[in-house]
This record gives sequence, C-alpha cells and structure tokens, in this order.
Amino acid sequence: METLRVVVVTSGKGGVGKTTTTANVGLSLARFGFAIVAVDADAGLRYLDLLRGLENRVNYTAVEVLNGECRLDQALVRDRHCPSLELLCSPQAPPKLPLGFSARALTWIVDALRSSPSGLPHFVLIDCPAGIDAGFITAIAPANEAVLVTSPDITALRDADRVTGLFECDGIRDIKMIVNRVRTDLVRGDDMMSVLDVQKMLGLALLG
Repeated sequence: METLRVVVVTSGKGGVGKTTTTANVGLSLARFGFAIVAVDADAGLRYLDLLRGLENRVNYTAVEVLNGECRLDQALVRDRHCPSLELLCSPQAPPKLPLGFSARALTWIVDALRSSPSGLPHFVLIDCPAGIDAGFITAIAPANEAVLVTSPDITALRDADRVTGLFECDGIRDIKMIVNRVRTDLVRGDDMMSVLDVQKMLGLALLG
C-alpha cells in the first residue's frame, strides 16, 4: 500500500534557498514519475508560484479551501511544464478570516490529499517560512520528514542547529540536509567551511 510522504523544507534562516529547493526538488521528483503537491506555507510572502511562472493561474488559495469557498482540487495549480507537479498557495496577504492558516488547518489539508478522489500523491513538499515562530509551527505540523537547507556560514548553521532540536522535540527524526552556496575556491583557501565541516557540526545526513 502506498503511503504519502510529507516533507517540510526549512532552514530557520531566511534567504538560503528553501523555496528554490522546494521548487527544484518537486520538479525533479515529478519528472521521475512521482505525483507531487508543493504547498507554499509562507502566508503573506509566497514565492513558489513565481518561481514556476504560475502566479497568474492562482485563483484560489488554501484559505478559500479551508473556508469552504472552493474545493481542494480547484485550488491546486498544475505546473504547465510538468503535470505531475501541483501547487497549493497561501494567500499573499496574511489571512484575517476566522479560519486561518494554522497547524490544524494545514494538517487537515494534508489529510484531505490522502483521500483525494484524483489519487494519492507520492509526496507533499511544504515550503516553510523563515524563522521559528507560528509559521514554522504551522508548516512542520503535518510533516514526517524534513529537509534542512543551510549555507556554510555561522549564522545559518546556528539557526539550522536550533531547528534540528525543534524537529526532534516534535518527533521528526528523519532529517536530511542540503548545503547551499558552497564555493570550492573559498573552501580551498580556508575562508569557508566545507560540506564535511557542516556535516560534523550538524550531525545530519547529507542529501545534496
């Protein structure tokens, strides 16, 4: 029996490439034949639709689904270049409606995808907002796996280490790491930590 893998893509620090990673990993998995739903959980600052060139096709967001204004399948935006990849966007302005984009609401959406009449997706990729506040708590709530995106600078690594501890407190043990923006010339000159240094510091499995 197929199971749905729910993966949150996060970092703690902003600007390290979470949304780009979500878009590229989602597209790559879809090209391998997997059915993917990528969820932009960054209410107010969504960029996933922009990266895939779908900003003009977003007619409904997760909030309209939660408030009964549309069906879940109506809010899923199919990628024009890869039909196995669908996007579910958050609103561009933070929701002011009584039923907002909370941890319980996002968990309900993932549960609804499990029973979707159009078929169970293989992966749900959740693009997590920066920081570790309410948006982070919302994004990780339905996840059972995590991809931690970091860069080899001390501020990003400090935030990544803190996020790892929060995952473990939440029971998420399957955590893999992507090290972004590594410059081999700086590593050779000892002006930047190597990927091995980052692995030793964080103690996480390297995804890429």
